[in-house]
Amino acid sequence: MTQRQVHSQFFLKAEGLACGRGEQVLVSDIALDLAPGAGLLLRGPNGAGKSTLLLTLAGLLPPLAGRVDYRGHDPDEAPPLHYCGHRNGVRPRLTTAETLDFWAAINGRTGLPPLEALEKVGLSKAAALDAGYLSAGQQRRLALARLLVSRRPLWLLDEPTAALDAEGHRLVADLVGAHLAAGGIAVIATHDDIAVSGLVTLTLGTQP
Repeated sequence: MTQRQVHSQFFLKAEGLACGRGEQVLVSDIALDLAPGAGLLLRGPNGAGKSTLLLTLAGLLPPLAGRVDYRGHDPDEAPPLHYCGHRNGVRPRLTTAETLDFWAAINGRTGLPPLEALEKVGLSKAAALDAGYLSAGQQRRLALARLLVSRRPLWLLDEPTAALDAEGHRLVADLVGAHLAAGGIAVIATHDDIAVSGLVTLTLGTQP
């Protein structure tokens, strides 16, 4: 079964979804119906609930109302998603290659080999470098490489272009574009423009 076929069986659906922290509701009445190849940009001011919505879609926060449905996913299998948040998950005293190999061992070696993934994100020359010495932009590239070593149909990305230069912005667009072309789904919280055709925007506003 090809990567496109695997991804084409997965749909992300949400009905009447309300999200927040504690008892504070930040977003409510969210309905999503994302098919293979769909990309959604979450826009809105700081505090509007973009990160909270991503965490809820990832299952890391319980919804305050409504439900999230990973249609086409067997609940007995590994999670169908990658969540890439603000923290890059970089560990000092592990090399860049060892860090990526660690993630691949946890999430499954179903994508690119670590060294190929590092080359894809422009970190091949830093493979033997202690990951703690990477710049903020390089650490972000390393976090993005995690998306490539383990194939997952759903990418939930929180400010993926943070700390990246113009070339890094193009890298994010290329990675997201390739993922959608392969039948994957992406939900991206960002203040930046991501040059990928077909992305739909959902703007969140602060609650009164």
